Amino acid sequence: MAKGFILCADDFAMTEGVSRAILDLLGRGKLTATGAMTNRPHWRRLAPELAAFAGQADLGLHLNLTCAAPISVMPRLAPGGALPGLKDVARAAVLSPAARVEIAVEIARQLDAFEQALGRPPDFVDGHQHVHVLPGVRRALLDTLPRRYPAGTLYVRDPADRFAAIRARGIAVGKALVIAGLATGFRAAALKRGLRVNRGFSGVAPFDPARDFAADLASFLIEPGPCHLVMCHPGFIDDELASLDPVVAARPVEHAAIAAFMPPPGLPLRRFRALEG
Repeated sequence: MAKGFILCADDFAMTEGVSRAILDLLGRGKLTATGAMTNRPHWRRLAPELAAFAGQADLGLHLNLTCAAPISVMPRLAPGGALPGLKDVARAAVLSPAARVEIAVEIARQLDAFEQALGRPPDFVDGHQHVHVLPGVRRALLDTLPRRYPAGTLYVRDPADRFAAIRARGIAVGKALVIAGLATGFRAAALKRGLRVNRGFSGVAPFDPARDFAADLASFLIEPGPCHLVMCHPGFIDDELASLDPVVAARPVEHAAIAAFMPPPGLPLRRFRALEG
């Protein structure tokens, strides 16, 4: 039985506007987790403001291998200094040993940047565009985390759920099933390495600003798992956002809906540890 759910905002530090929207929702008590892009130039400046919510929300690394510039030099994956698209990352991670080495180094650098700015390890790790579950990326991540952190100290996101639950929610079903397919075996591999994992996932959305996101948010809570995680992408639009990410107009719609959101009776907002225990 679900004891509540985690509501996690992705993309902190992507832009000023996205970060301000997330900080606003954290301040209202509307989020219980957020993942940060530590390769972005906004990260170090905004990290102290995010740190104020430690203990109130899970603060994690949103591993980024597809947006803007990496922290490390990546001559195989990002020869011009800009990270490629998801398909190119997926292809290189499978076919190129050199790319896999670069990915492992970049994972370590983004973890370093998180720790240097906040003075502590992340509560969790997930991936921008679910890049962390891709073959060739997942092994680098799942091998790195146990070497750096004691067993049981952080969790990783499993972006898969049961077909019946995805179908019952009825939102971006095809997209959710593709993501679940990409994540096949990820949970088992993480558990084998002593990492903790959510059980139940939703929030895959069409990013259509004309949709009623409040209704979608309620649908994401249909058939929740026992340690259910809902991702979201709130943000305020700024000039930088359109140049970095295809999800623009839907972000303020999500922010407004989450700001007004009241969890249903018996399914409160929780942090990971409260659900796992």
